[in-house]
Amino acid sequence: MPRIYVFLLFILLLPPDVLGQTGVESERGLRSVDGQTIYSQELPKAEISFNNGFRYVGGHRVNLYGNADAEQHLFVQASANGKIERFYWVQFEHFLPSNSRTYDYASDHKTKVGSMEFAWDVKAWPDYATMQGEDPQGDGAAATRLLAQHNLTFPKETVRVRMFNLPTADHRSELMIIYGEALSPHSDIPLRTGGVNLEKEAPDLALRFLEHARENITIIDK
Repeated sequence: MPRIYVFLLFILLLPPDVLGQTGVESERGLRSVDGQTIYSQELPKAEISFNNGFRYVGGHRVNLYGNADAEQHLFVQASANGKIERFYWVQFEHFLPSNSRTYDYASDHKTKVGSMEFAWDVKAWPDYATMQGEDPQGDGAAATRLLAQHNLTFPKETVRVRMFNLPTADHRSELMIIYGEALSPHSDIPLRTGGVNLEKEAPDLALRFLEHARENITIIDK
């Protein structure tokens, strides 16, 4: 068999997560992924890197209700049987020109990763995986489908930290980073249907999980 055909066959047989190391087809080529790092050329212009314990699963673009374009990237830490223990879900999102909507996160809770400022919140969920799939058109269902392509699912009992950065003055674009951590079966973290706002009910726990989110990520703001 000629060498060129052997090479092409090798490429076709590569697993999707290896092929995905060059990243998702971003709008206007704004972003790429190499190893543990997302390189974003715009909105915001930054390098977002994760510790080696987190494996890049892949990325894709999603249209949200015809109102916004979102680009998702997922990094996970999973056990040998494929159970996700911790994850980062990175989402670059902007509203489409067909509307005049803006993002508004009225929060007194602010933190920095590198020089980039984020509003943040923390919730605990008894069944995070099911909750993400409840709206088939939502970004949670899209992330669930991306994981399913790699035989992965979000964990059930989970603490979720969300961080939001609005890179433009018109607030029509956002960078959302979600950190999730699976809880042990005998955890004393309060859990209820609909989620428990740990900032209000257990502020010390909220700050602890915020630090968990911050300690495995590095952002260089360009």
